[in-house]
Amino acid sequence: MPLTEGKMTDTPSKKTAMLNHIAQTLSISTHPDDMEREDMERSKDGQSAPVPFKILAGRSNPPLAREIADVLGIPLMAATVDRFNDGEINIQLGESVRNVHVFVVQSTCMPVNDNLFELFLLIRCLRRASAKSITAVMPYYGYARQDRKMTARVPISASDVAIMLESAGVDRVLAVDLHCGQIQGFFHHAPVDNLHAFVQHVPYLVKEIVPSFGDNPIAIVSPDAGGVARAKMFMEAMSGMNVSNISLAITIKHRRAAGEIEAMNIVGEIKGKHCIIVDDMIDTAGTLCKAADSLTEMGALSVSACCTHALFSGPALERIGACSLVHVIVSDTIPMKQNVAPGSMAEKAVKEKIKLVSCARLLSQAILSINTGTSVSNLFAVKPR
Repeated sequence: MPLTEGKMTDTPSKKTAMLNHIAQTLSISTHPDDMEREDMERSKDGQSAPVPFKILAGRSNPPLAREIADVLGIPLMAATVDRFNDGEINIQLGESVRNVHVFVVQSTCMPVNDNLFELFLLIRCLRRASAKSITAVMPYYGYARQDRKMTARVPISASDVAIMLESAGVDRVLAVDLHCGQIQGFFHHAPVDNLHAFVQHVPYLVKEIVPSFGDNPIAIVSPDAGGVARAKMFMEAMSGMNVSNISLAITIKHRRAAGEIEAMNIVGEIKGKHCIIVDDMIDTAGTLCKAADSLTEMGALSVSACCTHALFSGPALERIGACSLVHVIVSDTIPMKQNVAPGSMAEKAVKEKIKLVSCARLLSQAILSINTGTSVSNLFAVKPR
């Protein structure tokens, strides 16, 4: 019996000694008061800790990524995104992303292929680093115009980009004004949120430009049949901000080749009205400037444009500076060109005509909604600025 009692008294002491040894090795206190204090500190830290997601910026549009981070009140994630001497992409994350929601801000604008493959490698890097989820924030989705086979033996590149991103491991895509809505269906596993920049453009337009129109009527002009739905939403948003006497018009283009227009007709009444052309992008601005000059010749009081993606390829800025457009409102989904020749038509366009309206706040609100699992439907409604 004494032997049994001895065993019973020895066992707890051995367990205690073992626990103390493990705790000492792991630098953990086993005292009840200390453990309670640590729990309280952990809870306090949980309340004051940064939100459990991170913003990673690619090299395509750093200013927009910084503005998004500023709106959210968090720093951009530390990372090296550079090039090796031979041109290969060099990526190294500067902090842990294990079990963290990461939002990668990367427009696939010029140079399109470099930015697209950089996004691919960023997603792969995050996936290998055990990120909990990866959302590709693509303010501008490159290859979007190649959304169907128009002739034989051509790729459907918009779909192939979606396949590429999903194979990389993206969990979600956040875009702004996709060229066509069916691109959302090209992603078979990753949900796609397609935001509309007119939510930011319309309040700016109503506040800064519409008062100069006086009581004259306004015509919202779609540059083609495919953009009628966009123009209609734009018109309804303006009506919702108490702008009256608005109508809708459509231009019918006859193309000689891609980017070259042979003739143009207008469906709708535009004479004696202030026209606002609504489109998703400006590439070389040939179509836009031809439409603006045609509307002016047909009796429009003034012509402005409201477009989301300012690609401004080739002679775009010179054309905008020389044509009859009065205002050109664009978003910062693509970085604006700054290197324009002094005294040129391009400088006139940048200084006098082009107005930049940021989409950073819109994207920030979407990021918060995605991270908290709340609806993004309220981001499709126009709110006064």
